[in-house]
Amino acid sequence: MPVSAVGFDLDYTLAVPTRDRETILSEAASETGAPPLSREAYLRAHQQHLTGETRTPIFETLLDDHDTAVDPEHVATAYRERITDAVEPVPGVEAMLAGLRTTYRIGVLTNGPVLAQESKLEKLGWYDHFDVALVTGALEAGKPDGRSFDALLEALGTPAEETVYVGDSVEHDIAGADAAGLIPVQVLGPEGDDPDPRAIAHIERDELSVRLPELLADL
Repeated sequence: MPVSAVGFDLDYTLAVPTRDRETILSEAASETGAPPLSREAYLRAHQQHLTGETRTPIFETLLDDHDTAVDPEHVATAYRERITDAVEPVPGVEAMLAGLRTTYRIGVLTNGPVLAQESKLEKLGWYDHFDVALVTGALEAGKPDGRSFDALLEALGTPAEETVYVGDSVEHDIAGADAAGLIPVQVLGPEGDDPDPRAIAHIERDELSVRLPELLADL
């Protein structure tokens, strides 16, 4: 069957930070008087809180391991502001999205709390680039849970077998999309996962804007 829709991950697929997130986390902790927080611990806590409004529960989990009276909400706000300020588009993807919308339904499905991810989309000015923009914080579950992909398909109004999903994470994007019956395409970056055989194609992130439209046209 021909492809009728394309869904995208956001972070490290369509947008990247201008500074590394470990540095941003360190700065947010320092500004708010929090103890040093590791990126690895943050990622573990983030995975436990893929739904919800803000990152405050993530920082509650992190700070529970420390003897500190720092307000987790203050740390969450400082981190969100820095992450939002640092995010920028992968070169060429804005024109790519505009071009793809002339042929396909286009959606984004991104893991994370509502305020955090919506702040990025607003800063980028991307709401008009998508027919559907879903943040897992407002859903029953985050990727790779099949319910998140079902929500994307329902919002797009397309069947799984006609929907390509493009993302960088093997665990969240490729495995999740494959299990839900979508057509996975993996984006490769210097900080990302190795190519996974479940993806029908592997595209270097800096080539995404050129190679993805070509790939879709051939499916």
